[in-house]
Amino acid sequence: MPRMAAVWWLAVPPLTSLPTADLAAFHADVTRRYDAFTQRGLALDLTRGKPSSEQLDLSNGLLGLPGEGDYLAADRTDTRNYGLLQGLPELRAIFAPLFGAPASQIVIGDNSSLALMHDAVAYSLLKGTVGSPRPWVQEERVTFLCPVPGYDRHFAICQDFGIRMIPVPLLADGPDMDVVEKLVLADASIKGMWCVPKYANPSGAVYAGAVVERLASMKTAAPDFRLFWDNAYAVHHLTEERVEIPSLIERCAAHGNADRAFVFGSTSKITLAGAGVSLFAGSPDNVKWFLGRMGKRTIGSDKVNQLRHVRFLKDADGLLALMDRHRAIMAPKFEAVSATFAEHLAGTGVASWLVPKGGYFISLDVMDGCAKALVQAAKAAGVELTPAGATHPLGQDPDDRTVRIAPSFPDLATVKVAAEGVALSVLLVTSRALLAQRGEKVGA
Repeated sequence: MPRMAAVWWLAVPPLTSLPTADLAAFHADVTRRYDAFTQRGLALDLTRGKPSSEQLDLSNGLLGLPGEGDYLAADRTDTRNYGLLQGLPELRAIFAPLFGAPASQIVIGDNSSLALMHDAVAYSLLKGTVGSPRPWVQEERVTFLCPVPGYDRHFAICQDFGIRMIPVPLLADGPDMDVVEKLVLADASIKGMWCVPKYANPSGAVYAGAVVERLASMKTAAPDFRLFWDNAYAVHHLTEERVEIPSLIERCAAHGNADRAFVFGSTSKITLAGAGVSLFAGSPDNVKWFLGRMGKRTIGSDKVNQLRHVRFLKDADGLLALMDRHRAIMAPKFEAVSATFAEHLAGTGVASWLVPKGGYFISLDVMDGCAKALVQAAKAAGVELTPAGATHPLGQDPDDRTVRIAPSFPDLATVKVAAEGVALSVLLVTSRALLAQRGEKVGA
């Protein structure tokens, strides 16, 4: 077989099938290209899924709202004062069709849905949930199921509270339900499960209707099992298709498990990430339970900010129109990453990735045992990535395979360059690993 030419990236066969001499030549060529990239002295960051400044500018109109003299809600509530713990009815009405809950079953919080999730776990531990025989903290052990790859901050909440985590595989259409159903039926210590049901962080997976149905209807050993439904990307589409999933609240109620659903969302990636609003939604009893706990912690959330959002968004259609403008900024970045990965990695057999229809991340899987080395190589080349293992509980990816790519914050030109650096790093570490497997000595 002839040695790789200078245009190797145009038609690379699977690296595992290359004769050792050709693989060594390929590795040498990649090393030269990687070194040239490194010498550019770049400092690029693909670590967190933050909105770009251009996206934040879309909501600059909030900064002048509600305006002097505009402080009365639709029911004449003075938003400057205490009270209205559940939040403005008109803002809850905007969110209702988007999060699959009646406005009466929504609670508005301050800017962070993560804070509401943390509170819900803390309340459950200290007080128990609706239907709990006792507070969770009085149980011998509390366990959560954690679909992987998943969101590191979900896992951090469990770790901080000493909750045992069991990873379960996340497939393209949701968690592996055969595994989930078997676990929750056999173990009464399993009290909760983290779910990002639409455009999951980081894989972009979308829960199929059949999966939602099984989650809502499955039998559990714990009478107070809860689905922590973090619908963070409910309206964050990257294509013209507005992917829809069934309402978990409706499906749980239909199967006699109305209290199973704890739904969360926010405007963090809709309006201003640090100055938005969040929401909790659930059954009427869950809402009463949540407000009962929340009322001990606060007299009410920032209603002026809620009114500001009502004035700015106007209605659900206004919110969706804003998200179309976000998509116009975001989609080209995701397309650029996918195109760059395809150019450099397609056909090599050492990496795979999903092209998501929405959300904020791309999940890149490399050869087993290479994710940590990839992150290190990318950093040395000037591209900062989320630490390998962050997609798994306790930061431990047993296969050392998955790396999360976050292209939202940098500008498009920077994203293209960063994706090239990641691709070269993938080829560097995987070709080196393959040579090492064959007993060949290569440079670090």
